[in-house]
Formats: sequence, C-alpha cells, structure tokens
Amino acid sequence: MKKRWEEPKILVQQFMANEYVAACGEENKVYKFECNAGINDPGYHYRVYLDNGKELTSRWRQYGPCGATHDASTKDDFLSGYMDDTNTRGNDDIKVIIWTEGGTDVHCTTNLNMDSWVTAKS
Repeated sequence: MKKRWEEPKILVQQFMANEYVAACGEENKVYKFECNAGINDPGYHYRVYLDNGKELTSRWRQYGPCGATHDASTKDDFLSGYMDDTNTRGNDDIKVIIWTEGGTDVHCTTNLNMDSWVTAKS
C-alpha cells in the first residue's frame, strides 16, 4: 500500500514574557548624567546654589565641571538650582540641575529637560 502524502506540521511557539525584565521594572535604571555646566578650565570656578538660595559649595570648595558622564540612579535626588561664575561680577546666574553623587560631590548640567537624558540599566 502506498503511503499517503501528509501536510507539513507547523509548530507554533507561544511567546512568554521575560520574567527577569518584568520583575526588575525600573530597578537599577540610571541616568547618564553629564557634568557639563560651565567652563572646564582650572581658572574658572563656580559657586552652586539651590533655588532657595542655600549654597552647596563654599569659598574653599567651589565647583568646576569634570566633563564626565556619571551613572546616576534614577532614584537619586536631582536638585534645581543655579551657579554663579566667581570670575565675573554681575547677574550671570546659570540655571542648572544638580546631582550630588550621594552627597559627596557637586555635579551640574544645563540640560534642564530630564526626559531627554540618556538612561541605561546598571
């Protein structure tokens, strides 16, 4: 007896969501925070203030941009403020967002639109 021709079988694999991604959600997400506010020159120094006028720097420890891109947790505090160029006189305040790296150092960016910041998983 001749064997009858059979239709090929099509296997369908059901997509299962990656449990790791679903479980982690926004956990460990970081901003690529660019410390870019001001002139990166040893001759330029800035004093950094919160919007309420509280100074985050001091006469002896002033801010200068390091130019680095830091991994800043999205859970960190990002502060609104301004910086003042100590080399000039007058009203030259520059609006910035401040990240203090866990309260240990002052970093500033003039990119005030946090929605445009690059993010990644750490």
